Amino acid sequence: MPTVTIYTSEPCAYCSGAKQLLAKRGIEYEEINMSMDSDGRAELAETTGMFTFPQIVIGDFVLGGFDELRVADYTGKLKQLLAA
Repeated sequence: MPTVTIYTSEPCAYCSGAKQLLAKRGIEYEEINMSMDSDGRAELAETTGMFTFPQIVIGDFVLGGFDELRVADYTGKLKQLLAA
């Protein structure tokens, strides 16, 4: 199973929602809190093209944020990505 990484910030209701959804599905993830890392935020934005949080990466695939996670869960894409 590919590694699930969730980049978060504080306070962030969407980050909490994403972590809750992953936990509810029994999906282990690595959380990287970017709250105090302005250089890391800039580098992450350059890598993913996203400026908001959370940012969810499965393996090498940038899934997106909380909304994209919910859609992937609902459509079955999340299971497919985790099975790859």
